Amino acid sequence: MSLRFMRAIVFFDLPTLTSSDRREFNRFRKFLLKNGFIMMQESVYIKLALNPTVLEGVKNNLRVNKPKNGLVQLLAVTEKQFAEIEYVCGQNTSDVINNEERLIVI
Repeated sequence: MSLRFMRAIVFFDLPTLTSSDRREFNRFRKFLLKNGFIMMQESVYIKLALNPTVLEGVKNNLRVNKPKNGLVQLLAVTEKQFAEIEYVCGQNTSDVINNEERLIVI
């Protein structure tokens, strides 16, 4: 089995008007963090998947834990496509090492 790194990008817009909406928002956000997603920017979270099979498991887990209301979208891209993100305004400020190398010495 060859490794073909993929990125799962989750975009969401959830209501926060009532206390139950805020509770659902926090539950979904904590679910993402607990399952290895990292915040790219507000309401945009990403996760690395080793291959399309793992990505399918991430998709299924997301479907099971989706919030009751609001909008949640998932975009799957290859690692090569993700590496070509162009910052039009601002810059990437992350503590995560984002590199395709297999061995990273810190």
